Amino acid sequence: MTPTPRGTAPHTVTNWLARNAVQLSTVTAGSRTTDLQPLKSVLDGVRIIGMGEATHGTREFFRLKHRLLEFLVTELGFCALAMEASASAAPAVDAYVRHGVGNAAKALTGLGFWTWRTHEVLAMIEWMRAYNRGRPEAHQVRFAGIDPQKCGPSLTALDAVLRRAAPEHAAELLSPLRVLADAYPGSHPDPQQRLLHHAEALRRFLHDIPEAGTGVLRHARILTRAADLATRSPRHPEAAQTASAARDRYMADAVDELLTDPSARIALWAHNGHITTSRHSGAGPAMGHHLRKRHGDAYYALGLLFGQGSFRARRRWPGPWARPRAGGVAVNRTGPARAASVEAQLAAANPGDHVVDLRSAAGAPPAVQRWLHERHLTRGFGAMVPRWTYRFQHRPLTPADAYDGLAYIALSTSSQPLSPP
Repeated sequence: MTPTPRGTAPHTVTNWLARNAVQLSTVTAGSRTTDLQPLKSVLDGVRIIGMGEATHGTREFFRLKHRLLEFLVTELGFCALAMEASASAAPAVDAYVRHGVGNAAKALTGLGFWTWRTHEVLAMIEWMRAYNRGRPEAHQVRFAGIDPQKCGPSLTALDAVLRRAAPEHAAELLSPLRVLADAYPGSHPDPQQRLLHHAEALRRFLHDIPEAGTGVLRHARILTRAADLATRSPRHPEAAQTASAARDRYMADAVDELLTDPSARIALWAHNGHITTSRHSGAGPAMGHHLRKRHGDAYYALGLLFGQGSFRARRRWPGPWARPRAGGVAVNRTGPARAASVEAQLAAANPGDHVVDLRSAAGAPPAVQRWLHERHLTRGFGAMVPRWTYRFQHRPLTPADAYDGLAYIALSTSSQPLSPP
């Protein structure tokens, strides 16, 4: 990690960032979109916009993404929100937003990620339902999960199918796979990937029975992906073979499955580390890297950064990463980013909330080009942070290699959790 070199002409960079900033009047959904109008030309020709986040627990990130989703759907014709959430449980949320089936908070909780069980995400789900009410199905906005984790609903659905169609084979085919309900990437490392072989056998069996419609085979595909993730090692000499790299590839595949309609345009919600077009923390190609290779400039990666404040995350004790060592969800506070960071440069150019389109730098001065292609520092926190030391946690970032645009939020406050169901 290296700070900005002396020859980068910081004033030139600051001036360019200031001139090209789209000032955000608010992050509140339902507001007038006058300030967002410049994004129409920025997103011309874009089919997938990856909306990132530097933390999984910042209220302003969630509210801004809700506001952007409204703008994308109502003014740019986007038709789906794809979220870093359980692909298995997402149909319950989709049934609510499109048809009013069930309960929004319960469906949101069913996604299995505490990070999304918040008032901010619930408000977005309720807006999607309100937008869809009374609209023809072809003009509705849908919800999709893209993460193979948390696949309990798929196990339940396939159990019901097997008990009806082949009760004598139900236990034999499903029993070995029930551990996947609570599995996570790398939780059952096995060089022989026996769980994966069981999942593939189930998928082949289901393919040959009359009851195996599109939904059934989709659940079987989710189990196959979950089994692959669970049995891969978290570490491998080849980064692309790790469990985390496979997870990003599968999430990219799930996004592609939403694009069968040539007119479809997708808003994609995930962490900065997943939507980036570069490689994710040295752990193999990120989801955004795959999407850029497959779709070129039709994929737009918007990274969300913040200046200072608080966010929610689980704290873990020092030592090797392991779930049993993780503590409860806590409010974590941090001051301004380091002077050499991308966040500090954005704040110097424009201290308020804003968006900068990095693609527009094609004709920028050489100093700006150098800054965009140099390595800087940035902050990023996942669902867990190291106790005590998270405040000092920075990582390298080359802006032009990682993102097409950056959104800067000056003050982060903690997301607001829903009460337990």
